[in-house]
Amino acid sequence: MPNYLLTSGASPVTSSEKGSSLSNSPVDSDSTEDEEFREGGYGWIVVAAVLLINAHTWGLNSSYAIFLAYYLRSGGIDESSPLAFAFVGGLSISFAFIVSPLATVCIGKLGTGTTMRIGVVLEAVSFVGASFSTHIWHLVLSQGVCFGAGLGFCFTATVGIVPQWFTKRRSFANAISTSGSGFGGLIYSLATNAMISNLGLAWAFRILAILAFVVNGACSLVLRDRNKQVGAVHVAFHMDLFKHFEYWLFLGWGFFILIGYVIVVFSLTDYAQVVGFSATQGSLVSAIFNLSQGLGRPVIGLVSDRVGRLNIAGLGTLVAGLAAYFLWIFASKAYPGLIVYAVFGMFAGVIWPCVAPVGAEVLGLQLLPSALSIYWLVLVLPATFAEVIALRLKMSGVDGYVNAQLLAGSMYIASFISVWMLRSWKLQQLEALDVTEAQTEVGTQTPDPAKGLSSRSERDVSISQSPSILRAYIAGMLTMRRV
Repeated sequence: MPNYLLTSGASPVTSSEKGSSLSNSPVDSDSTEDEEFREGGYGWIVVAAVLLINAHTWGLNSSYAIFLAYYLRSGGIDESSPLAFAFVGGLSISFAFIVSPLATVCIGKLGTGTTMRIGVVLEAVSFVGASFSTHIWHLVLSQGVCFGAGLGFCFTATVGIVPQWFTKRRSFANAISTSGSGFGGLIYSLATNAMISNLGLAWAFRILAILAFVVNGACSLVLRDRNKQVGAVHVAFHMDLFKHFEYWLFLGWGFFILIGYVIVVFSLTDYAQVVGFSATQGSLVSAIFNLSQGLGRPVIGLVSDRVGRLNIAGLGTLVAGLAAYFLWIFASKAYPGLIVYAVFGMFAGVIWPCVAPVGAEVLGLQLLPSALSIYWLVLVLPATFAEVIALRLKMSGVDGYVNAQLLAGSMYIASFISVWMLRSWKLQQLEALDVTEAQTEVGTQTPDPAKGLSSRSERDVSISQSPSILRAYIAGMLTMRRV
């Protein structure tokens, strides 16, 4: 089967695992590497390293909810406003996505380890700089731009590595590594609040800088990728991807879900205080939300390997939307209800354990780095402005967040529609392959990624010209099948 049409079967070993197609990267022709490669192996060390890196990048970024609640009430930053503080938090995520094409190029030119270490230095410098901040523009440059750049280099360098080491357990292993952001968010939501209370804001930043530098730096020394073996294509702007409807659906899933996710992550702590709970209770809600992600993501990955990666990505997104509508809006004014909603945090961030495996299902391992490079750029807008919009919609009183809550729930539902349509597309492709695989296998397994995309375009055109294409999409969305 062509590598860019990976199925979700029990043993999806494809030509992409051997680097035999869709690559413009040099591929080692020695078969020794393929013989030595086994499911997992050194990959489990890679999983542990990426887990710790996620804990000290995305996990630390989640603690911005604690900083935001502090900034909104302390008055210690000059020339500031609630919208400016929200912009800093959004900028830390969006700038991570903005630098992803540059980081992608660095991986191809300098290697994964060097690219990762660039991010390690930038992240540590950002926290040290933030510790001396007295004006809002100081925070914009340090906790926003510099931290975001460091996060982007670390994230881009590691996001595609774990799937290279696994086939049968790809989603499970990837989910374990992404659970680090949840555990990191849990630890640093509680620790940051305690450090600010006992040591002050400046030393809280400096301690976080030391921890991030030591842990991420050590992990960068043990990371190993298989870019050469799988023939990974590190092209920053692979524009031919935009010619494919399935890629637009993939982008839509991420665009809408990130709006909801950013609103939830950055608003929960402040929301808790708006409805009458203390800062400590607010930080505990944020910690439970992150704990749910830390424990829930491996479960999501394990289930998606068994039930289907697109199935779980879609159903998890739907649950996140329904939870925002019915739990966050109606039950969270009582503290037990807010805790229950926080427990559903695993679904709010379902994109993180699922994005790489779903991308591999749709595009293949070789095109995944290039596809994700553009993917992160598309997510810049929702990452930057989601919390700004949420605070703009915020009103006074205990119901002040209701408009933001409605927006978050609606974005999750829109995201579900996108990924469920992507699932329907995948079902059509599988049906087409059952009929035409024998005739098209030689033509589609090509060493040129552009030709590979072109051959798939021809197949997509033939499918889309079918008079029953709309009925096929609707039927696919209602079909229960592992995919």
